[in-house]
Amino acid sequence: MVRSVEGLTTKVLNECLRKNVDFGILKRISYPEVPPRVEYEVTAFGERFIGVLDELEALADALED
Repeated sequence: MVRSVEGLTTKVLNECLRKNVDFGILKRISYPEVPPRVEYEVTAFGERFIGVLDELEALADALED
């Protein structure tokens, strides 16, 4: 992901992921493997939160028209 987004560093990505886990938007799953592997899943709260953001975006788009 870091390579696909211009200007995104590993440090910034990790900070954002950590904050989203702290807020309950994402769930972190780490696997005891070598090399280490970590995956993230959107929580039920995260799904609802994304829905709210989508509605706000639609409202903003409607106001621009």
